[in-house]
Amino acid sequence: MVDAATKKTLAAIPLLKTKAGPRDKEEWPMRLKEEVTSLIKYIQNNKEADNDWLRIQSNKEGTRWFGKCWYIQDYKKYEFELEFDIPVTYPSTAPEIAIPELDGKTAKMYRGGKICLTEHFKPLWSRNAPKFGVAHALALGLGPWMAVEVPELIKRGVVVHKDDQPSGE
Repeated sequence: MVDAATKKTLAAIPLLKTKAGPRDKEEWPMRLKEEVTSLIKYIQNNKEADNDWLRIQSNKEGTRWFGKCWYIQDYKKYEFELEFDIPVTYPSTAPEIAIPELDGKTAKMYRGGKICLTEHFKPLWSRNAPKFGVAHALALGLGPWMAVEVPELIKRGVVVHKDDQPSGE
């Protein structure tokens, strides 16, 4: 079941119309334009709600995405690199978002730092493809994952803020 806050966030992210993946040379540019428009709106909404937590960009072809995401706890900003490729079967298949520096630090992650979205997000994606895009994957996949996992990693001492690192690291 989706809670009210998630429904509100989801309602504010434009749905996509073009069903095309990177191999569809004619329709992919239109899909990519929709992706960027949706992402801009999502990030703009986050800033307006004082919930700015990521920066993202893609390569020229829109097949490889990368950027930074962060989590703030106890007035400290924990920043992570994020990356993912658009699957060949996109938009039927959701992208697998990775935070490589957290690889092996939590059970809710696959090899290479790919975050585990199997139980909650993938069924939602399947029901809503091709209307969902990159912004939806970030809002409904990465955001909730970070909200649950990062505080736990901090609590366990697995993730340490850069200011609290021993000198010499």
